[in-house]
Amino acid sequence: MQNEDVKFSEWIQQGFDIYKANLPILILVSLIALVISIASVGILVGPMMAGMIVISLRLFDQVEPRPEVGALFEGFNVFVPSLLYYLAMMVASIVLTIVLNLLPCIGTLLSVFATSALQAITIFALPYIVEKKVDAVTAIKASIEQVKPAFWPMLGFTLVIGILSSLGGLACGIGMVVTMPLYFTSLAAAYRDVHGRPPQAAA
Repeated sequence: MQNEDVKFSEWIQQGFDIYKANLPILILVSLIALVISIASVGILVGPMMAGMIVISLRLFDQVEPRPEVGALFEGFNVFVPSLLYYLAMMVASIVLTIVLNLLPCIGTLLSVFATSALQAITIFALPYIVEKKVDAVTAIKASIEQVKPAFWPMLGFTLVIGILSSLGGLACGIGMVVTMPLYFTSLAAAYRDVHGRPPQAAA
C-alpha cells in the first residue's frame, strides 16, 4: 500500500453514500451496539464493533438479502479476537497517554498524536478479524504492515472519519448513535478498495 493508494475523499464519499442510503438500520444497530457496550461495562465493545463492520461490509458489497439487525450479533462469531483487539488498543492508548503526559509542555500534544497514530496503523485489524477469522495479534501485525508505507495519508483519513463520526457526542452523547455508523461505512469503503471483495461478494 502506497500513498497514492489512499483515496481519502473517495472513501469518505462512498462511506457517506452508504450511510445515507441505509440510515434507518445503521442508526438502529448503532443504538443497540452502544447500549450493549455500556451495559456490559465495555466488555462487549469489541464484538459490537465487529458486528458494525459485518453490516457495513455487506451494505458496501450490496449483498442480498440486505443485512438486518441480527447481523450485528455476528460479531460474537469473533468474540475472543475482537475482545482482545479492543483491550489491546485500550491498554496501549492508556499507557501512551500516561507516559507521554509526563513530559512537560508537549506531553499532551504527543499523547494525542500517538493515540491517533495507533488508531491509524491498526485501522484494518478489526476488518481482518471479521473477514479472515484471524487472531488479534495476526490482524494487528497485518494492518501495521499494510498501513506503514502510507502512514501519513492514512492518519489523515483516520482523523477525519473519527471527527465526523464523533460529532454526535456534542449532543450529550445521544447524537453518537446517528454519526457513529459513518466511521464504519467509510472504513468498509477503504478496506474493500485496498483488499478487494471476497469471492462470494464479488460473484
